[in-house]
This record gives sequence, structure tokens and C-alpha cells, in this order.
Amino acid sequence: MAQWQTPEELEQLLTELVSWQSRSWTEGERIFPHHLMNKLTNVPYFRENSQNLTFFKTPDGREGVNALYLSGKSRRTIVLLSHFDTVNTEDYGHLENLAFHPQRLTETLHDYKEELPEEAREDLESGEYLFGRGVMDMKMGLTLHMSIIARASEEQWPVNILLVTVPDEEVDSAGMREAVPAIRDIQHRYDLDITLFLNSEPTFQELGDEHFYMYSGSIGKIMPAALLYGKETHVGNPMSGLTANYMATFLTQKMEWSPEFRETEMGESTPLPISLRQKDLMGTGYSTQTPYRAQVLFNAFLFKRSAKDIFELFRKTAEEAAEACNSSYEEVCRREDVQPLGKVEVMEYRELLHYAERKLGKDMVRIYIKEVMEKEEQDDREVAVRIVDKLILHCQELGPVIILLFATPYYPAVNSSEDPVVMGAVDVIQQKAKEAFDLTVTQVHYFNGISDLSYVNYNGETEGWKAFERNSPVWGERYTIPFEDMEKLRAPVMNLGPYGKDAHKRTERLHKKNAFQEIPVLLETLIDYISERD
Repeated sequence: MAQWQTPEELEQLLTELVSWQSRSWTEGERIFPHHLMNKLTNVPYFRENSQNLTFFKTPDGREGVNALYLSGKSRRTIVLLSHFDTVNTEDYGHLENLAFHPQRLTETLHDYKEELPEEAREDLESGEYLFGRGVMDMKMGLTLHMSIIARASEEQWPVNILLVTVPDEEVDSAGMREAVPAIRDIQHRYDLDITLFLNSEPTFQELGDEHFYMYSGSIGKIMPAALLYGKETHVGNPMSGLTANYMATFLTQKMEWSPEFRETEMGESTPLPISLRQKDLMGTGYSTQTPYRAQVLFNAFLFKRSAKDIFELFRKTAEEAAEACNSSYEEVCRREDVQPLGKVEVMEYRELLHYAERKLGKDMVRIYIKEVMEKEEQDDREVAVRIVDKLILHCQELGPVIILLFATPYYPAVNSSEDPVVMGAVDVIQQKAKEAFDLTVTQVHYFNGISDLSYVNYNGETEGWKAFERNSPVWGERYTIPFEDMEKLRAPVMNLGPYGKDAHKRTERLHKKNAFQEIPVLLETLIDYISERD
């Protein structure tokens, strides 16, 4: 019998994978793929076909793993996608040392039940859940995929299985962005026909939601941002300046919860946009100089809209904010009987870049950008803003101004709800779940937790993503998206994973019966349907 097939074996494998702590940007994340490779080598098929186990690297040296089972009977291929990095564990407090030991943590939590929210406490007392960092997001998904490829190779299933697991999903998805060309290379080398991209991210619910979901798409995410440049002054002479903080309030009020950014498709709606960051760029020390440079960063979700659509809407919103700011500022100036310092204008990053190149020369602009890029201690979002800041400081005559840009990451939305393969698969899985477990599976058209499925089956127009490229200051140096390869990975997507609760919280937990008994059957049903379909 193949490895990792019984509920007991699956739980044992899961706890072992979780114990290999792999928080994003830690040494554990770097070591994890080597532990995993050693584990997969124990599968007889991979002992005999070690060439089918390969690493791929991100630009910073982190690695992902590809494991390929070739049936020899068909070109038809199912790609199993997962990530192995997790978020941090500080939220576990005095129990942090147990966060990566699910069974011990679950037992110990009985002594601290009074610290848990009511729903988590009830789930703990039921004995139906396993607690721990990564048990649901998403080491269980990887566990299930390892079980599938072990069984497929042992029983010689008539379909090819490519297991792909990546680092960095929780931050920038650098792992998946590098996995895309690696998948394309494997597809070309072995002449594979990719039929389905299957992720097994967990079911996500709101508080009190006990429904079980499967997903035929994944929501998109993009991050419009702005640098606001005003006019400095001394706090003792406030009307001689215009603070960037004052300007930022108008943009934030226009953007935060704006219904214009909401999309509704197939009865589902994107969450409203919200601000992720608003701060000045004056450093940490005290100064009586007013803050005349500030940044704002927003989160917006996507269904059908492209980067171009969002940027056009963002510009319209910023222009409305600038108009409101100017009106309010001029009213204050009239009250104080002073002359305004000018009107707040709106520019895009690409416009600022072209202006700076004309004024300073392309070579000097490249030098300035390189100086910022080389400060590796800053993350990409901060680097993007600092590049804009560097350029505007050499073009101060443009102020007061709001410079619009895109921060990273960018997740295009993907959806396969109307694909015949997916429509049939949904029916088969729902029927099997009801018959075998009296379990109702509800289809959701867009997975709302953001996933690596965003980087396959891309079918947007070139101009749609070019808007992101042109207005992302770190594009091509610190951040890229393989759009052209993504367009070539044309196959439907699905997400079917275990039921759990509270991802990214100290009460993260996995429903054991669903994970160890029900989902394995449903995944096998899905793969049987795909492999036997004419």
C-alpha cells in the first residue's frame, strides 16, 4: 500500500511537516524544501526516478520543489499547487514554543481554555480539531498532495501528476512567480497537456460559518499607492507651508471603503478598498520642520478588472481628492488672509519618471534609482515609495503634488466557473460528498483568501498588465510577474482543501475528520473524473 493513506498516517505526516517550521523569511523556510525532498525520496517511484524531483529558485535563493509522476499512458496532467511558508507565531504568546507541535499544543490548550474565544474553546472541547501554526494554511494541503502523488505512482494512475510547492506565498509570492517558468519548462520537456491546476488552500469562513466550500477561481489583489509632496515650513509659521499629512487625509477619505472599487460577479462581491499604510517620510527623530512628504498605501480586490482599470479609477479618485483638498486649503487661506502656495496636482509615476529624465538625464535618474534599490533592508513597498521620493526631491518645482504608483505584490484574479471541465467536476464532487459523508459542498466562484492560482491561466489583455509595469517603481529589478508564461499555462483552476478556522490567528485549527477522511476521498474523486474524461 502507498504511504500516507490512512487518517493516522496523514495526521502523522502533517505534524511532521508542521514541525519543520517555515515562517516566511526565516532559515526554516530555506531548509524546508530539502526536508521535503528527502521525504519524497522515500516514495518508491521517486527512488527509481530521482530525476523527476527538482528544485527551482527565487532570485534571493529560496527554493521550491517540483515532483513529477509520469503515467506513461497519457499526456493529460494535473498540477497540484501548494505553499509551505507560514506567518509568524508571536501571537501564541507564552505558548509560542508549541506553535509548531500541533498535538502537544492542542493538549496544552485545555489548561488555558479561558484565554480562547468562545467558538475556539468549543471546538477545542469537541476534540474534533487540531490546533497549530500551518495546520490549515497550508501544510494540510501539501500533506494531501503528497498522499495523492504517492498513491498515483504506486497504483499507476493513468494521469500525470505534477506536485509544485513554493515558498513566500504569504508575502510576495516570489515562489509561485518563479514556479511558472519552471512548470512551463517541465510541460515542454515532457510534452504534457495540463488539464487542471488544483490548489488545496483551506476553506475560509467568517465567524460562525460552518459551511464547506470549494472554489472555481481566486480573487485578485492590487495595491495602489501614492507619495504626497507638499511644502515644508517651521511649525511656528504654519501657513508658509502645506503638510503632506493634510493632503493625505483627503485621499484616504476618498479611497477608504469606496464603493466604486467594488466589483460584483456571479452573486459575489469584492471587499471594499482599505488603507494599509499612511505615514510621513520625515524619519524617526523629532523636528520642528513640518512633514511635507508622506505615503499612503491601499489594498484593492479584483474580479474582472485589470491593473489598467484600477489605475484609471485610482487617478479619478485622487483627482477628486486633490480638488477637495484645494478647495479646503483655499478656504483656510482666505480666512487667514494669506496667498495659497499653489494647487495640488496629480501625476502618475511614469509621468514623474519621464519628467525627471528630461530634467536630470536618464543616466543620473538610473543612478538615483540604483541607490535606493541597493538598500536591501527595505521591503519592496518601501523601496517603491523611496524611489518616487528620491525623484521628487530633485523635481520640487512640481509640488504640491500627489504621485500615484503601484506597490507590490499584484495578484491577477482568475476564474474557471464557466469551464466545462470545472462545471462537471463541481457536480461530481458535490454528489460524492453528499453520498459518502452527507456533506454539502457549496461552490464559491472566487477564493477570497488570495492564492497562487493567480499566476496561471492568465487571459487578460497586454495593456491591462502594462499599466502595472509602467507605474511600479521596482518593476524589472526587484519584482517581476511572468505574464507571458502565465498566458501559456491555459488550463482551468480549482481550489479544494480542508475545513479549518482562524488562519493567521493563534487559534488556527483544522477539522480532523474533514482533513483526514473526507477531503482525500473528494480529491481522488476529482482526479478520477479528470483522468477518465473524454
